[in-house]
Amino acid sequence: MSFSRRNFLIATGVAAASSTVLSACSSGGGGGDTGSGGKNAPNVSKGKADKILVGTKADSTGPAPEVPGAVKGGTIWTMDQLDCDHLDPAQIWSSYEGWITPLFMRGLVGYKIASNGTATLVGDLATDAGTMKDGGKTWSFTLKDGAKWEDGSDVTIEDVRHTFERLFASFITYGPRYPQQWLVGGKGYKGPYDGKHLDSIEISGKTVTFRLNTARTDFNFTLGMRAFSLVPKKHDTKEDYDKKPFSCGPYKIDSRQPGKSMSISRNAHWDPKTDPIRNAYPDKWQLQFGFQLLASTDRYIADQGNDQHTVSMFNEIAPERIQKVLADAQLKKRILTHLDTATYYYAINTTRIKDVKVRQALNYAWPSQQCQLIRGGTSNSEIATTIISPLTPGHTDFDLYGKRKKPTGDPVKAKALLKEAGKIGQKVVIAFQQSDNAVKQAVAIKNALTKAGFTPVTKQVDKTTFYTQIAQIDNTYDMFAAGWSADWPGGYTALQPTFDGRVIANGASNWPQLNNPSVNKAIDAAALITDTEKANAAWGAIDRQIMELAAVVPDYWPIRNWLHGSKVGGLIYDAGATGIAITKLYTTA
Repeated sequence: MSFSRRNFLIATGVAAASSTVLSACSSGGGGGDTGSGGKNAPNVSKGKADKILVGTKADSTGPAPEVPGAVKGGTIWTMDQLDCDHLDPAQIWSSYEGWITPLFMRGLVGYKIASNGTATLVGDLATDAGTMKDGGKTWSFTLKDGAKWEDGSDVTIEDVRHTFERLFASFITYGPRYPQQWLVGGKGYKGPYDGKHLDSIEISGKTVTFRLNTARTDFNFTLGMRAFSLVPKKHDTKEDYDKKPFSCGPYKIDSRQPGKSMSISRNAHWDPKTDPIRNAYPDKWQLQFGFQLLASTDRYIADQGNDQHTVSMFNEIAPERIQKVLADAQLKKRILTHLDTATYYYAINTTRIKDVKVRQALNYAWPSQQCQLIRGGTSNSEIATTIISPLTPGHTDFDLYGKRKKPTGDPVKAKALLKEAGKIGQKVVIAFQQSDNAVKQAVAIKNALTKAGFTPVTKQVDKTTFYTQIAQIDNTYDMFAAGWSADWPGGYTALQPTFDGRVIANGASNWPQLNNPSVNKAIDAAALITDTEKANAAWGAIDRQIMELAAVVPDYWPIRNWLHGSKVGGLIYDAGATGIAITKLYTTA
Protein backbone atom coordinates (compact mmCIF):
# COMPACT_ATOMS: atom_id res chain seq x y z
CA MET A 1 0.00 0.00 0.00
CA SER A 2 1.29 3.45 -0.56
CA PHE A 3 3.63 3.63 2.41
CA SER A 4 1.79 1.01 4.09
CA ARG A 5 1.07 -2.59 4.14
CA ARG A 6 2.16 -6.98 3.53
CA ASN A 7 2.75 -11.92 1.35
CA PHE A 8 3.54 -14.16 4.04
CA LEU A 9 1.40 -17.21 3.93
CA ILE A 10 2.20 -17.63 0.24
CA ALA A 11 5.71 -18.34 1.42
CA THR A 12 4.76 -20.60 4.32
CA GLY A 13 1.81 -22.51 2.96
CA VAL A 14 0.23 -22.39 6.43
CA ALA A 15 -3.55 -22.46 6.68
CA ALA A 16 -5.40 -20.10 8.99
CA ALA A 17 -5.66 -21.41 12.54
CA SER A 18 -5.85 -19.91 15.99
CA SER A 19 -2.20 -20.67 16.65
CA THR A 20 -0.86 -19.34 13.36
CA VAL A 21 1.60 -16.50 13.84
CA LEU A 22 2.58 -14.14 11.06
CA SER A 23 5.86 -12.35 11.45
CA ALA A 24 7.00 -8.84 10.80
CA CYS A 25 4.09 -6.67 10.05
CA SER A 26 5.96 -3.90 11.75
CA SER A 27 8.42 -3.67 14.52
CA GLY A 28 8.02 -3.01 18.17
CA GLY A 29 8.72 0.53 19.16
CA GLY A 30 10.03 2.20 22.23
CA GLY A 31 11.35 5.54 23.26
CA GLY A 32 13.65 7.68 21.23
CA ASP A 33 16.90 9.48 21.89
CA THR A 34 17.58 13.11 21.17
CA GLY A 35 18.64 12.51 17.61
CA SER A 36 22.26 11.69 18.39
CA GLY A 37 21.99 7.94 17.93
CA GLY A 38 22.16 7.19 21.65
CA LYS A 39 21.86 3.70 23.08
CA ASN A 40 18.09 4.04 23.56
CA ALA A 41 17.45 5.15 20.00
CA PRO A 42 14.97 2.94 18.13
CA ASN A 43 16.63 1.04 15.31
CA VAL A 44 14.78 -0.45 12.34
CA SER A 45 17.55 -2.79 11.24
CA LYS A 46 17.74 -4.27 14.76
CA GLY A 47 14.03 -4.07 15.58
CA LYS A 48 11.84 -6.97 16.60
CA ALA A 49 8.83 -7.88 14.49
CA ASP A 50 5.30 -7.59 15.78
CA LYS A 51 3.32 -10.80 15.66
CA ILE A 52 0.02 -11.20 13.83
CA LEU A 53 -2.20 -14.10 14.86
CA VAL A 54 -5.08 -15.67 12.92
CA GLY A 55 -8.10 -15.87 15.16
CA THR A 56 -10.85 -18.40 15.72
CA LYS A 57 -14.61 -17.99 15.44
CA ALA A 58 -14.67 -17.09 19.14
CA ASP A 59 -12.11 -14.35 18.54
CA SER A 60 -14.40 -12.98 15.82
CA THR A 61 -17.33 -12.44 18.19
CA GLY A 62 -18.17 -8.95 19.41
CA PRO A 63 -18.13 -6.71 21.25
CA ALA A 64 -14.50 -5.62 21.15
CA PRO A 65 -12.64 -5.87 24.47
CA GLU A 66 -12.77 -2.66 26.45
CA VAL A 67 -9.73 -0.40 26.48
CA PRO A 68 -8.49 -0.09 30.09
CA GLY A 69 -9.47 3.27 31.57
CA ALA A 70 -11.53 4.35 28.56
CA VAL A 71 -14.54 6.61 29.00
CA LYS A 72 -17.41 7.22 26.62
CA GLY A 73 -18.46 10.59 25.22
CA GLY A 74 -16.98 13.84 24.02
CA THR A 75 -15.32 14.79 20.75
CA ILE A 76 -11.91 13.88 19.39
CA TRP A 77 -10.28 16.21 16.89
CA THR A 78 -7.57 15.33 14.43
CA MET A 79 -4.91 17.62 12.97
CA ASP A 80 -3.19 16.44 9.79
CA GLN A 81 -1.62 17.75 6.60
CA LEU A 82 -3.78 15.91 4.15
CA ASP A 83 -7.35 14.96 3.43
CA CYS A 84 -8.31 11.59 1.93
CA ASP A 85 -7.64 11.38 -1.79
CA HIS A 86 -10.20 8.55 -1.98
CA LEU A 87 -13.12 7.41 0.17
CA ASP A 88 -14.37 4.71 -2.18
CA PRO A 89 -12.81 1.69 -0.46
CA ALA A 90 -11.90 0.08 -3.79
CA GLN A 91 -9.54 3.01 -4.41
CA ILE A 92 -7.94 3.13 -0.98
CA TRP A 93 -4.29 2.13 -0.99
CA SER A 94 -2.65 4.71 1.22
CA SER A 95 -1.93 4.13 4.88
CA TYR A 96 -3.50 7.41 5.92
CA GLU A 97 -6.89 6.56 4.43
CA GLY A 98 -6.59 3.08 5.89
CA TRP A 99 -6.02 4.51 9.37
CA ILE A 100 -9.08 6.78 9.31
CA THR A 101 -11.75 4.79 7.53
CA PRO A 102 -12.31 2.01 10.13
CA LEU A 103 -14.58 4.55 11.82
CA PHE A 104 -17.20 4.00 9.10
CA MET A 105 -16.03 1.06 6.97
CA ARG A 106 -16.08 -2.66 7.70
CA GLY A 107 -14.85 -5.65 5.70
CA LEU A 108 -15.25 -9.41 5.87
CA VAL A 109 -12.12 -9.62 8.02
CA GLY A 110 -9.94 -7.17 9.90
CA TYR A 111 -7.37 -6.78 12.66
CA LYS A 112 -8.37 -7.07 16.31
CA ILE A 113 -5.92 -5.16 18.49
CA ALA A 114 -5.34 -6.14 22.11
CA SER A 115 -4.45 -3.58 24.77
CA ASN A 116 -0.82 -4.73 24.55
CA GLY A 117 -0.81 -4.07 20.81
CA THR A 118 -1.04 -7.70 19.65
CA ALA A 119 -2.83 -7.95 16.30
CA THR A 120 -5.11 -10.85 15.34
CA LEU A 121 -6.82 -11.34 11.99
CA VAL A 122 -10.49 -12.09 12.75
CA GLY A 123 -13.85 -12.09 11.10
CA ASP A 124 -15.24 -8.55 11.06
CA LEU A 125 -18.53 -8.84 9.17
CA ALA A 126 -17.71 -12.51 8.62
CA THR A 127 -18.13 -15.13 11.34
CA ASP A 128 -14.44 -16.02 11.23
CA ALA A 129 -11.23 -15.36 9.28
CA GLY A 130 -12.29 -17.62 6.40
CA THR A 131 -12.19 -21.25 5.34
CA MET A 132 -9.61 -22.38 2.79
CA LYS A 133 -9.94 -25.34 0.44
CA ASP A 134 -8.11 -26.73 -2.62
CA GLY A 135 -4.77 -25.68 -1.21
CA GLY A 136 -5.80 -22.01 -1.26
CA LYS A 137 -7.69 -21.84 -4.56
CA THR A 138 -11.07 -21.69 -2.81
CA TRP A 139 -12.02 -19.44 0.10
CA SER A 140 -15.40 -19.10 1.85
CA PHE A 141 -16.70 -16.54 4.33
CA THR A 142 -20.07 -16.52 6.11
CA LEU A 143 -21.77 -13.21 6.93
CA LYS A 144 -22.77 -12.49 10.52
CA ASP A 145 -26.34 -11.76 11.53
CA GLY A 146 -27.28 -8.30 12.76
CA ALA A 147 -24.90 -6.03 10.83
CA LYS A 148 -26.66 -3.00 9.35
CA TRP A 149 -26.03 0.01 7.15
CA GLU A 150 -26.49 3.54 8.43
CA ASP A 151 -30.12 3.60 7.14
CA GLY A 152 -30.97 0.53 9.23
CA SER A 153 -31.05 -1.92 6.33
CA ASP A 154 -29.27 -5.27 6.65
CA VAL A 155 -25.79 -5.91 5.28
CA THR A 156 -26.49 -8.73 2.83
CA ILE A 157 -24.53 -11.38 1.01
CA GLU A 158 -25.57 -9.62 -2.21
CA ASP A 159 -23.70 -6.55 -0.91
CA VAL A 160 -20.63 -8.75 -0.47
CA ARG A 161 -20.79 -10.04 -4.05
CA HIS A 162 -21.45 -6.55 -5.38
CA THR A 163 -18.44 -5.16 -3.46
CA PHE A 164 -16.04 -7.52 -5.18
CA GLU A 165 -17.65 -7.37 -8.61
CA ARG A 166 -17.49 -3.57 -8.69
CA LEU A 167 -13.69 -3.80 -8.29
CA PHE A 168 -13.65 -4.51 -12.05
CA ALA A 169 -15.55 -1.32 -13.01
CA SER A 170 -13.78 1.14 -15.29
CA PHE A 171 -14.06 4.00 -12.78
CA ILE A 172 -11.96 2.08 -10.25
CA THR A 173 -8.60 3.43 -11.37
CA TYR A 174 -6.56 3.20 -8.17
CA GLY A 175 -6.14 0.74 -5.32
CA PRO A 176 -4.91 -2.85 -4.96
CA ARG A 177 -5.86 -5.26 -7.71
CA TYR A 178 -5.21 -8.63 -6.14
CA PRO A 179 -8.76 -10.07 -6.48
CA GLN A 180 -8.97 -8.75 -10.04
CA GLN A 181 -5.80 -10.69 -10.87
CA TRP A 182 -6.67 -13.85 -8.94
CA LEU A 183 -10.41 -14.46 -9.43
CA VAL A 184 -11.19 -17.02 -12.13
CA GLY A 185 -12.67 -15.35 -15.21
CA GLY A 186 -11.72 -11.87 -14.05
CA LYS A 187 -9.94 -10.96 -17.27
CA GLY A 188 -12.42 -9.14 -19.47
CA TYR A 189 -15.08 -8.78 -16.77
CA LYS A 190 -16.38 -5.18 -16.60
CA GLY A 191 -18.29 -5.16 -13.33
CA PRO A 192 -21.91 -5.71 -12.24
CA TYR A 193 -23.57 -2.62 -13.66
CA ASP A 194 -24.79 -4.31 -16.83
CA GLY A 195 -26.40 -7.06 -14.76
CA LYS A 196 -23.68 -9.66 -15.23
CA HIS A 197 -22.16 -11.52 -12.31
CA LEU A 198 -18.69 -13.01 -12.06
CA ASP A 199 -19.08 -16.78 -11.81
CA SER A 200 -16.07 -17.21 -9.56
CA ILE A 201 -17.85 -15.26 -6.79
CA GLU A 202 -20.58 -17.61 -5.60
CA ILE A 203 -23.20 -16.82 -2.95
CA SER A 204 -25.43 -19.26 -1.13
CA GLY A 205 -27.46 -18.36 1.91
CA LYS A 206 -25.13 -16.10 3.91
CA THR A 207 -21.90 -17.54 2.51
CA VAL A 208 -19.70 -16.18 -0.26
CA THR A 209 -17.13 -18.39 -1.98
CA PHE A 210 -14.22 -17.06 -4.02
CA ARG A 211 -12.60 -19.32 -6.64
CA LEU A 212 -9.06 -18.28 -7.51
CA ASN A 213 -6.89 -19.13 -10.50
CA THR A 214 -3.88 -19.70 -8.27
CA ALA A 215 -3.39 -20.96 -4.75
CA ARG A 216 -3.41 -18.05 -2.30
CA THR A 217 -3.04 -19.25 1.26
CA ASP A 218 -2.89 -15.60 2.29
CA PHE A 219 -6.18 -14.54 0.65
CA ASN A 220 -7.81 -13.82 4.01
CA PHE A 221 -5.02 -11.37 4.76
CA THR A 222 -5.63 -9.76 1.39
CA LEU A 223 -9.24 -9.11 2.37
CA GLY A 224 -8.07 -7.43 5.57
CA MET A 225 -7.04 -4.44 3.46
CA ARG A 226 -9.32 -1.41 3.71
CA ALA A 227 -9.84 -1.54 -0.07
CA PHE A 228 -12.12 -4.53 0.39
CA SER A 229 -14.54 -2.91 2.83
CA LEU A 230 -18.14 -3.50 1.83
CA VAL A 231 -20.21 -1.22 -0.41
CA PRO A 232 -24.04 -1.48 -0.34
CA LYS A 233 -25.52 -2.45 -3.69
CA LYS A 234 -28.54 -0.20 -3.10
CA HIS A 235 -26.47 2.88 -2.26
CA ASP A 236 -23.62 2.45 -4.73
CA THR A 237 -23.33 5.81 -6.50
CA LYS A 238 -20.46 4.62 -8.69
CA GLU A 239 -18.00 7.51 -9.29
CA ASP A 240 -19.72 9.66 -6.65
CA TYR A 241 -19.22 7.01 -3.98
CA ASP A 242 -15.66 8.32 -3.70
CA LYS A 243 -17.04 11.52 -2.16
CA LYS A 244 -19.18 10.04 0.61
CA PRO A 245 -19.32 6.32 1.39
CA PHE A 246 -22.24 4.67 3.20
CA SER A 247 -21.42 3.46 6.71
CA CYS A 248 -21.82 0.11 8.41
CA GLY A 249 -19.32 1.05 11.12
CA PRO A 250 -19.79 2.83 14.45
CA TYR A 251 -19.79 6.29 12.87
CA LYS A 252 -21.09 8.00 9.75
CA ILE A 253 -19.96 11.03 7.79
CA ASP A 254 -22.17 14.08 8.42
CA SER A 255 -20.37 16.67 6.32
CA ARG A 256 -17.14 17.20 4.48
CA GLN A 257 -15.17 20.14 3.13
CA PRO A 258 -12.46 18.55 0.96
CA GLY A 259 -9.01 19.66 2.06
CA LYS A 260 -10.37 21.31 5.19
CA SER A 261 -12.52 19.14 7.43
CA MET A 262 -14.78 16.14 7.92
CA SER A 263 -17.45 15.84 10.63
CA ILE A 264 -18.37 12.38 11.87
CA SER A 265 -21.02 11.28 14.38
CA ARG A 266 -22.42 8.02 15.73
CA ASN A 267 -24.19 5.54 13.47
CA ALA A 268 -27.22 4.55 15.54
CA HIS A 269 -27.59 1.27 13.64
CA TRP A 270 -24.13 -0.10 14.44
CA ASP A 271 -24.37 -3.02 16.85
CA PRO A 272 -21.17 -3.58 18.88
CA LYS A 273 -22.20 -7.20 19.41
CA THR A 274 -21.37 -7.82 15.74
CA ASP A 275 -17.98 -6.09 15.92
CA PRO A 276 -14.94 -7.64 17.62
CA ILE A 277 -12.60 -4.92 16.39
CA ARG A 278 -13.99 -1.44 17.08
CA ASN A 279 -14.63 0.43 20.29
CA ALA A 280 -16.62 3.62 19.81
CA TYR A 281 -15.92 5.90 22.75
CA PRO A 282 -16.19 9.49 21.42
CA ASP A 283 -19.61 10.79 20.41
CA LYS A 284 -18.11 12.79 17.56
CA TRP A 285 -14.98 13.20 15.47
CA GLN A 286 -13.84 16.46 13.89
CA LEU A 287 -11.14 15.72 11.33
CA GLN A 288 -9.07 18.77 10.38
CA PHE A 289 -6.73 19.01 7.40
CA GLY A 290 -4.12 21.40 6.06
CA PHE A 291 -1.70 21.54 9.00
CA GLN A 292 2.04 21.40 8.42
CA LEU A 293 4.11 19.42 10.92
CA LEU A 294 5.53 22.46 12.69
CA ALA A 295 2.10 24.01 13.19
CA SER A 296 0.58 20.85 14.65
CA THR A 297 3.61 20.11 16.84
CA ASP A 298 3.60 23.60 18.35
CA ARG A 299 -0.09 23.32 19.12
CA TYR A 300 0.45 19.97 20.83
CA ILE A 301 3.26 21.46 22.89
CA ALA A 302 1.02 24.37 23.95
CA ASP A 303 -1.85 21.90 24.66
CA GLN A 304 -4.67 24.45 24.82
CA GLY A 305 -8.46 24.17 24.31
CA ASN A 306 -9.60 21.59 21.78
CA ASP A 307 -5.98 20.68 21.07
CA GLN A 308 -6.00 18.76 24.36
CA HIS A 309 -8.53 16.44 22.71
CA THR A 310 -6.63 16.15 19.44
CA VAL A 311 -4.54 13.43 17.80
CA SER A 312 -2.75 13.20 14.46
CA MET A 313 -2.98 10.07 12.36
CA PHE A 314 -0.35 11.23 9.85
CA ASN A 315 1.45 14.28 11.27
CA GLU A 316 4.38 13.33 13.43
CA ILE A 317 6.64 15.57 15.49
CA ALA A 318 8.22 18.24 13.31
CA PRO A 319 11.94 17.77 12.71
CA GLU A 320 12.52 21.28 14.09
CA ARG A 321 11.01 20.21 17.43
CA ILE A 322 12.10 16.58 17.80
CA GLN A 323 15.08 17.45 20.03
CA LYS A 324 12.97 19.66 22.29
CA VAL A 325 10.10 17.20 22.66
CA LEU A 326 12.22 14.12 23.32
CA ALA A 327 14.23 16.02 25.93
CA ASP A 328 11.08 17.06 27.83
CA ALA A 329 9.98 14.37 30.30
CA GLN A 330 6.38 15.61 30.41
CA LEU A 331 6.01 15.83 26.64
CA LYS A 332 7.53 12.37 26.21
CA LYS A 333 4.58 10.97 28.15
CA ARG A 334 2.38 12.08 25.25
CA ILE A 335 4.39 10.35 22.50
CA LEU A 336 3.63 7.06 20.80
CA THR A 337 6.85 5.81 19.16
CA HIS A 338 6.95 2.82 16.86
CA LEU A 339 9.13 1.43 14.09
CA ASP A 340 7.49 1.03 10.69
CA THR A 341 7.75 -1.56 7.93
CA ALA A 342 7.73 1.02 5.14
CA THR A 343 10.64 1.90 2.93
CA TYR A 344 10.58 5.42 1.53
CA TYR A 345 12.38 5.80 -1.76
CA TYR A 346 12.61 7.94 -4.86
CA ALA A 347 11.17 6.01 -7.80
CA ILE A 348 13.06 6.60 -11.06
CA ASN A 349 10.88 6.70 -14.15
CA THR A 350 12.66 4.06 -16.23
CA THR A 351 10.73 5.05 -19.37
CA ARG A 352 12.27 8.53 -19.17
CA ILE A 353 15.69 7.69 -17.70
CA LYS A 354 16.48 4.56 -19.68
CA ASP A 355 20.23 4.32 -19.13
CA VAL A 356 20.97 2.14 -16.10
CA LYS A 357 24.28 3.97 -15.53
CA VAL A 358 22.41 7.24 -15.10
CA ARG A 359 20.05 5.61 -12.61
CA GLN A 360 22.99 4.11 -10.74
CA ALA A 361 24.66 7.52 -10.69
CA LEU A 362 21.58 8.94 -8.97
CA ASN A 363 21.97 6.31 -6.25
CA TYR A 364 25.64 7.12 -5.72
CA ALA A 365 25.01 10.86 -5.68
CA TRP A 366 22.15 10.77 -3.17
CA PRO A 367 22.65 12.89 0.00
CA SER A 368 21.14 10.34 2.40
CA GLN A 369 22.60 11.71 5.60
CA GLN A 370 21.75 15.32 4.77
CA CYS A 371 18.12 14.35 4.18
CA GLN A 372 18.07 12.32 7.39
CA LEU A 373 19.27 15.32 9.39
CA ILE A 374 16.60 17.53 7.80
CA ARG A 375 13.97 14.96 8.80
CA GLY A 376 15.14 15.20 12.41
CA GLY A 377 18.03 12.76 12.70
CA THR A 378 18.24 9.18 13.90
CA SER A 379 15.25 9.56 16.21
CA ASN A 380 12.80 9.37 13.34
CA SER A 381 14.52 7.63 10.43
CA GLU A 382 17.27 5.23 9.46
CA ILE A 383 19.07 5.40 6.11
CA ALA A 384 17.73 2.66 3.80
CA THR A 385 19.88 0.55 1.49
CA THR A 386 17.28 -1.97 0.28
CA ILE A 387 13.67 -1.93 -0.93
CA ILE A 388 12.31 -4.56 1.46
CA SER A 389 12.38 -3.31 5.05
CA PRO A 390 14.43 -5.22 7.65
CA LEU A 391 11.10 -5.72 9.45
CA THR A 392 9.56 -7.68 6.58
CA PRO A 393 10.22 -11.35 5.71
CA GLY A 394 12.28 -11.41 2.52
CA HIS A 395 14.70 -8.70 3.57
CA THR A 396 18.34 -9.41 2.74
CA ASP A 397 20.95 -6.97 3.92
CA PHE A 398 23.09 -5.37 1.21
CA ASP A 399 24.40 -1.94 0.28
CA LEU A 400 25.12 -1.78 -3.44
CA TYR A 401 25.82 1.94 -3.57
CA GLY A 402 27.99 2.34 -0.48
CA LYS A 403 25.59 4.42 1.60
CA ARG A 404 27.02 3.20 4.88
CA LYS A 405 30.57 4.16 3.95
CA LYS A 406 29.60 7.41 2.24
CA PRO A 407 26.19 8.47 3.62
CA THR A 408 26.61 11.99 2.23
CA GLY A 409 26.90 10.61 -1.32
CA ASP A 410 29.73 9.82 -3.71
CA PRO A 411 29.68 12.56 -6.37
CA VAL A 412 32.98 11.38 -7.89
CA LYS A 413 31.61 7.90 -8.60
CA ALA A 414 28.31 9.34 -9.81
CA LYS A 415 29.98 11.76 -12.22
CA ALA A 416 32.23 8.99 -13.57
CA LEU A 417 29.16 6.91 -14.42
CA LEU A 418 27.49 9.90 -16.10
CA LYS A 419 30.62 10.46 -18.14
CA GLU A 420 30.68 6.79 -19.22
CA ALA A 421 27.05 7.15 -20.32
CA GLY A 422 27.75 10.42 -22.11
CA LYS A 423 25.14 12.13 -19.94
CA ILE A 424 26.99 14.87 -18.05
CA GLY A 425 24.40 17.58 -17.40
CA GLN A 426 21.47 15.10 -17.51
CA LYS A 427 18.25 16.93 -16.60
CA VAL A 428 16.26 15.23 -13.82
CA VAL A 429 12.77 16.48 -12.89
CA ILE A 430 11.98 15.43 -9.31
CA ALA A 431 8.49 15.58 -7.74
CA PHE A 432 8.08 16.00 -3.97
CA GLN A 433 4.97 15.94 -1.81
CA GLN A 434 4.25 19.54 -0.91
CA SER A 435 5.45 20.37 2.60
CA ASP A 436 7.86 22.67 4.38
CA ASN A 437 10.23 19.81 5.14
CA ALA A 438 10.16 18.56 1.54
CA VAL A 439 11.28 22.00 0.38
CA LYS A 440 14.36 21.76 2.60
CA GLN A 441 15.18 18.26 1.41
CA ALA A 442 14.71 19.34 -2.19
CA VAL A 443 17.46 21.95 -1.73
CA ALA A 444 19.88 19.35 -0.33
CA ILE A 445 19.09 16.92 -3.14
CA LYS A 446 19.42 19.59 -5.81
CA ASN A 447 22.82 20.64 -4.47
CA ALA A 448 24.11 17.05 -4.30
CA LEU A 449 22.94 16.10 -7.78
CA THR A 450 24.35 19.29 -9.25
CA LYS A 451 27.73 18.49 -7.69
CA ALA A 452 27.55 15.02 -9.28
CA GLY A 453 26.97 16.38 -12.78
CA PHE A 454 23.18 16.41 -13.04
CA THR A 455 20.85 19.31 -13.85
CA PRO A 456 18.07 18.77 -11.29
CA VAL A 457 14.65 20.47 -11.41
CA THR A 458 12.48 20.15 -8.29
CA LYS A 459 8.68 20.45 -8.25
CA GLN A 460 6.30 20.48 -5.29
CA VAL A 461 3.09 18.50 -5.90
CA ASP A 462 -0.14 18.71 -3.87
CA LYS A 463 0.09 16.14 -1.07
CA THR A 464 -3.50 14.95 -1.20
CA THR A 465 -3.38 13.93 -4.87
CA PHE A 466 0.33 13.16 -5.08
CA TYR A 467 0.05 9.40 -5.49
CA THR A 468 -2.74 9.74 -8.02
CA GLN A 469 -0.55 12.05 -10.12
CA ILE A 470 2.62 9.96 -10.06
CA ALA A 471 0.58 6.85 -10.89
CA GLN A 472 -0.21 8.19 -14.36
CA ILE A 473 1.80 6.50 -17.10
CA ASP A 474 2.37 9.76 -18.95
CA ASN A 475 3.42 11.79 -15.89
CA THR A 476 6.12 14.36 -16.58
CA TYR A 477 8.51 13.48 -13.75
CA ASP A 478 11.83 11.62 -13.84
CA MET A 479 11.82 10.88 -10.11
CA PHE A 480 9.28 11.12 -7.32
CA ALA A 481 9.34 10.69 -3.59
CA ALA A 482 7.26 7.67 -2.64
CA GLY A 483 6.94 5.02 0.02
CA TRP A 484 5.74 1.45 0.32
CA SER A 485 5.41 -1.38 2.78
CA ALA A 486 4.15 -4.87 2.13
CA ASP A 487 0.36 -5.27 2.25
CA TRP A 488 0.88 -8.20 4.62
CA PRO A 489 4.13 -9.76 5.87
CA GLY A 490 6.44 -10.99 3.12
CA GLY A 491 8.22 -10.22 -0.12
CA TYR A 492 5.36 -10.68 -2.60
CA THR A 493 3.39 -7.54 -1.77
CA ALA A 494 6.60 -5.64 -1.06
CA LEU A 495 7.75 -6.08 -4.66
CA GLN A 496 5.05 -7.43 -7.01
CA PRO A 497 2.68 -4.42 -7.02
CA THR A 498 5.56 -1.99 -7.45
CA PHE A 499 8.01 -3.70 -9.82
CA ASP A 500 6.06 -6.29 -11.86
CA GLY A 501 6.01 -4.93 -15.41
CA ARG A 502 2.71 -6.63 -16.17
CA VAL A 503 0.80 -4.42 -13.75
CA ILE A 504 1.86 -1.11 -15.30
CA ALA A 505 -1.31 0.96 -15.76
CA ASN A 506 -2.76 4.33 -14.88
CA GLY A 507 -3.43 4.23 -11.14
CA ALA A 508 -1.17 1.26 -10.51
CA SER A 509 1.85 1.38 -8.20
CA ASN A 510 4.72 0.32 -10.47
CA TRP A 511 5.84 3.94 -10.31
CA PRO A 512 9.23 3.32 -11.96
CA GLN A 513 7.33 1.58 -14.79
CA LEU A 514 9.97 -1.14 -14.63
CA ASN A 515 9.18 -3.92 -17.08
CA ASN A 516 12.15 -6.27 -16.95
CA PRO A 517 11.42 -9.84 -18.16
CA SER A 518 13.96 -11.31 -15.77
CA VAL A 519 12.40 -9.54 -12.77
CA ASN A 520 8.89 -10.57 -13.87
CA LYS A 521 9.99 -14.20 -14.20
CA ALA A 522 11.71 -14.14 -10.81
CA ILE A 523 8.55 -12.76 -9.14
CA ASP A 524 6.47 -15.59 -10.60
CA ALA A 525 8.99 -18.18 -9.45
CA ALA A 526 9.29 -16.78 -5.92
CA ALA A 527 5.50 -16.71 -5.50
CA LEU A 528 5.40 -20.49 -5.94
CA ILE A 529 8.00 -21.33 -3.29
CA THR A 530 6.40 -22.87 -0.18
CA ASP A 531 9.54 -23.22 1.94
CA THR A 532 9.75 -20.11 4.10
CA GLU A 533 13.52 -19.69 4.14
CA LYS A 534 13.87 -20.35 0.42
CA ALA A 535 11.04 -17.94 -0.36
CA ASN A 536 12.57 -15.20 1.77
CA ALA A 537 15.95 -15.72 0.06
CA ALA A 538 14.28 -15.50 -3.35
CA TRP A 539 12.59 -12.18 -2.52
CA GLY A 540 15.86 -10.81 -1.19
CA ALA A 541 17.55 -11.77 -4.45
CA ILE A 542 14.83 -9.97 -6.44
CA ASP A 543 15.30 -6.89 -4.27
CA ARG A 544 19.01 -6.94 -5.16
CA GLN A 545 18.20 -7.50 -8.86
CA ILE A 546 15.93 -4.44 -8.90
CA MET A 547 18.56 -2.37 -7.12
CA GLU A 548 21.18 -3.43 -9.68
CA LEU A 549 18.80 -2.04 -12.29
CA ALA A 550 18.54 1.06 -10.08
CA ALA A 551 14.77 1.45 -10.46
CA VAL A 552 14.66 3.45 -7.21
CA VAL A 553 16.89 5.30 -4.77
CA PRO A 554 16.17 3.91 -1.28
CA ASP A 555 15.85 6.86 1.09
CA TYR A 556 14.92 5.82 4.63
CA TRP A 557 13.14 3.44 6.97
CA PRO A 558 10.80 5.46 9.24
CA ILE A 559 10.57 5.63 13.00
CA ARG A 560 7.17 7.04 13.93
CA ASN A 561 6.79 9.60 16.72
CA TRP A 562 3.22 10.78 17.28
CA LEU A 563 2.60 13.57 19.81
CA HIS A 564 -1.00 14.09 20.96
CA GLY A 565 -3.18 16.17 23.24
CA SER A 566 -3.09 15.58 27.00
CA LYS A 567 -6.75 14.49 27.17
CA VAL A 568 -6.61 11.76 24.53
CA GLY A 569 -6.23 8.19 25.73
CA GLY A 570 -6.10 4.72 24.25
CA LEU A 571 -3.17 5.23 21.87
CA ILE A 572 -2.24 1.74 20.69
CA TYR A 573 -0.24 0.81 17.61
CA ASP A 574 -2.18 -1.28 15.09
CA ALA A 575 0.33 -3.76 13.64
CA GLY A 576 -2.22 -4.86 11.05
CA ALA A 577 -2.69 -1.38 9.62
CA THR A 578 0.77 -0.06 10.66
CA GLY A 579 -0.57 3.05 12.36
CA ILE A 580 -2.55 4.30 15.35
CA ALA A 581 -5.59 2.13 16.12
CA ILE A 582 -8.16 4.89 15.70
CA THR A 583 -11.13 2.93 17.07
CA LYS A 584 -9.40 2.51 20.45
CA LEU A 585 -9.07 6.24 21.16
CA TYR A 586 -11.06 8.11 23.78
CA THR A 587 -11.10 11.58 25.31
CA THR A 588 -10.84 11.98 29.08
CA ALA A 589 -13.02 15.07 29.37
